[in-house]
Amino acid sequence: MKTAIAIVMALALTAFVGCQSSGSRGGGMAENEGFRIAVPTFGTDVKQGEMQTVTVSLDRGESFKQDVKLRIKTTEGISVDPTSVWVKAGDKPDVQLRIAASKDAALGEYRVHVTGTPETGEPTSADFNMKVVAP
Repeated sequence: MKTAIAIVMALALTAFVGCQSSGSRGGGMAENEGFRIAVPTFGTDVKQGEMQTVTVSLDRGESFKQDVKLRIKTTEGISVDPTSVWVKAGDKPDVQLRIAASKDAALGEYRVHVTGTPETGEPTSADFNMKVVAP
């Protein structure tokens, strides 16, 4: 019984913590002067001919006060809107992406690549997967 409870607790913690994954750090060299891009860790399904909304976030260090340009690229078969967006230093860190699969998109996994470039400092990127499924 204790083992079953421990397994359930571990899975719940993994689901709670594992909802978003962060890429490598960009911006300044010190941890509090940089940022990371948080993307969904679990693949998101989108039906052929439909659209799905996902959230991408900037995890800013305490001292990181720069605007960051996000550029989003996908593989052929799915589309994303917007393909680029400025996240201002004073804005909320969450960006809503609308990802659509064409009616004739091949079923399977597709990669979405997000690159964040600050005004000064190093860019960083993160990837996540989208799965096209039958309607």
